[in-house]
Amino acid sequence: MDPKQHQPQIADYFSTRREFLNRFGMGMGGLSLAWLLGSGSRSAASTALNPLAPKPPHFTGTAKRVIHIFAQGGPSHIDTWDPKPALAKHGENKVDAIGGVPLPTQFQFEKRGKSGVEVSEIWPHLGGMIDDICVIRSMTTDIPAHEFATLMMNTGAGRLVKPSFGSWVTYGLGTENQNLPGFIALGGGLGGASNWRAAFLPGAYQGTLVNNPSASVEKIIENIKSQHLSLARQREQLDLVKSFNELHQEKLGQEALLESRIQSFELAYQMQTEATDAFDISREPQSVRDLYGDTPQGRQLLVARRLVEKGVRFVQTWHNGWDHHTAVGTNLRKKAGESDQAMGALLKDLKQRGMLDDTLVVWGGEFGRTPRHDRGQRGEPGRDHHNKGFCAWLAGGGIKGGQAYGATDEFGYNAVENKVHNHDLHATLLHALGFDHEKLTYRYNGRDFRLTDVYGSVVKDILKA
Repeated sequence: MDPKQHQPQIADYFSTRREFLNRFGMGMGGLSLAWLLGSGSRSAASTALNPLAPKPPHFTGTAKRVIHIFAQGGPSHIDTWDPKPALAKHGENKVDAIGGVPLPTQFQFEKRGKSGVEVSEIWPHLGGMIDDICVIRSMTTDIPAHEFATLMMNTGAGRLVKPSFGSWVTYGLGTENQNLPGFIALGGGLGGASNWRAAFLPGAYQGTLVNNPSASVEKIIENIKSQHLSLARQREQLDLVKSFNELHQEKLGQEALLESRIQSFELAYQMQTEATDAFDISREPQSVRDLYGDTPQGRQLLVARRLVEKGVRFVQTWHNGWDHHTAVGTNLRKKAGESDQAMGALLKDLKQRGMLDDTLVVWGGEFGRTPRHDRGQRGEPGRDHHNKGFCAWLAGGGIKGGQAYGATDEFGYNAVENKVHNHDLHATLLHALGFDHEKLTYRYNGRDFRLTDVYGSVVKDILKA
């Protein structure tokens, strides 16, 4: 027998290399694999040397980055952004047009800013920025079910496994800071990773979940630093793995999964200093921290501003708890109170820094609420799920502020003027970023997929000339 058969051969070594990498441990390894590999399908495109390198859009857009504030649960449009005084005229009489007894809002609306857009009293801070905000009062979606509608708003599909909006944006534009993920989700909600997954896009475009409201950087991002190896020692290990990878590619060609893993380790190494700085709000002046407020939403949106300022392309923040089947007045005032100061501060801060002009800020939930009493509930009345007319708002990034676009009927039940579907909203946001939504595609299983599927029209009236 040839003695060489008893010795490890080069081919044998590389055949087990996947196991070696799977077990290769560094502080941020597990987290970085999550955003670079994802849980869905991958394509050979992920073998690119740097899939997150900045890329030009189809044309010069007005926005370069996105902060998406997701109010999960379905905020009531009638109590927030779409006043309906007609609801108070019918008392306890059933109205066939809405399928029940009308439920007027408990809140006063007043005209704010130079534009005079009517805003609910529950937004004292945010209302002060209304001249920079476009309220869309004619949003629609397909089905009033939380899971379906949440996915629709975040991925453009309610059932199929599709890439998220943030993944499409980073796929199209890359990111400006190679030491941080291009897409970060702060918090999380119903549906979990389905809302920020890359699906069949290369794993590099998967969102990275950071789900800890702590003010401590070490607690916000667990294992941000290795407890066992110095940076110098980690660098040596990375260089060793890189040399193995180069030999492997030379002998057997590129392998997408292994290449993604190597990229994840490199990014994890780089993040140990960059992420520590980005998430550390103690580096901000006290006046800025006071502006946002020392609350989970205040800290969350301050971190979001710091991340986009450092070159992260897409940041999504989650504010859960807007599902108000009972006590809509009490609960809605509470939820608005948790976020109003922080959102107003975000817009003001971005504007003062000269960043609002090219930063898209988007707020909204998966649907709205009915204009009638919720069925079968006792105590203080609430509202049921509603998909036929609701509100979202946009600011910055080339959006024409100081306007209310579209309208629902006198009861707030149906969108009747300038309807905006989820797909239309996505098409418009992509346009602001410099993309033709029909041409931003990815070929998978013999078909060219896009965020808007085969639908969507750009809402040009809300865009600056």
